[in-house]
Amino acid sequence: MPVLNSIADRLPVHTEWRRYLHQHPELVFDCHETAGFVANKLREMGVDEIHEGIAKSGIVALIRGQGEGPVIGLRADMDALPMTETTGLPHASTVPGRMHACGHDGHTVMLLAAAEYLAETRNFAGTVALIFQPAEEDGGGAGVMVQEGVLDRFDVSQIYGLHNAPGTPVGEFYTTPGPLMAAVDTFSITVTGEGGHGAMPHGTRDPVVAACGIVMAIQTIVSRNNYALDDLVVSVTQIHTGSADNVIPGTAWINGTVRTFDPAVQAMVRRRLDEIVAGQAASYGVAASLDYVVGYPATVNDPARTAFAAAIADEVTTVRSDAPREMGAEDFAYFLEKRPGAFLFVGNGDSAAWHNTDYDFDDAVIPAGASFFARLVETAQPLPK
Repeated sequence: MPVLNSIADRLPVHTEWRRYLHQHPELVFDCHETAGFVANKLREMGVDEIHEGIAKSGIVALIRGQGEGPVIGLRADMDALPMTETTGLPHASTVPGRMHACGHDGHTVMLLAAAEYLAETRNFAGTVALIFQPAEEDGGGAGVMVQEGVLDRFDVSQIYGLHNAPGTPVGEFYTTPGPLMAAVDTFSITVTGEGGHGAMPHGTRDPVVAACGIVMAIQTIVSRNNYALDDLVVSVTQIHTGSADNVIPGTAWINGTVRTFDPAVQAMVRRRLDEIVAGQAASYGVAASLDYVVGYPATVNDPARTAFAAAIADEVTTVRSDAPREMGAEDFAYFLEKRPGAFLFVGNGDSAAWHNTDYDFDDAVIPAGASFFARLVETAQPLPK
């Protein structure tokens, strides 16, 4: 079955919804206006229950089908990014320094469009739990919702999510069983020396040179400490120090990100960072400390649920079910740690990349994503014949 006609026919309305959300982006857990918009639409649709204020601004809404059955979870993220939009579009962000640069406005509306269809037709058994989540970009909102007990409270038995994909044709899906997206950790290193005049470096303990040595040594973790077939990224992304051309500062700061799939690889990186920071600090005669923060876990799809979801996606448009895994991270991982399910990507066409100030979600994706969610529910929990 291709894209559902009743959903496709509503695209002009769904486009209005999406562009309104795009104009009013909110950050992290403070998605209260977005959540209010979502809740109002859900009430208009006549869903059975709306539970608000989960993880500060998250929502779980229930739609009951015809007859007894399990609860299937569908999730969309709602938060934006602290970026200034440069698209120049009529529906561009109206909030300086904030924009939907990852398409969460589109994810929210795809789930709303599916909810509209499911609330009207109810051509399924059991219940659908619609999960509208804040703080995917920063804060791990999915993990907070899990900690607050949404999966147990609403007895969710399996869960699914979608993310748009720039560079993939509009509406085409891809995913893979097992690990799909990496775990993400962050690190910060503080290097403390003794500052002084730039013309008299012999009287200082230069943290800038030491920081450079630490950064170069970190590059050997992937090339010399990691087995070549084990996926790993260690990237230094920030170095901050100094205030004037003729002053050697007293302190330097280094920040970066670590992406892994294997906990043993993750542990090796953490150990090597400790060793490199201590060793390099000693060699340059400075003090240095490492702060390592474990972030989102790897996103690991359940193989059986992935095969099922891929079959549904293939009915709606087309799907690649053996796509290579990616080093990006996604806090949907917290849901998949607790319940079987799958995470898929749906093509956003020839758009700017995620987290780019020229990015915009393509509204033509909405019917495919919403149809996928709707058919997933109807197929997973069919009415008895």
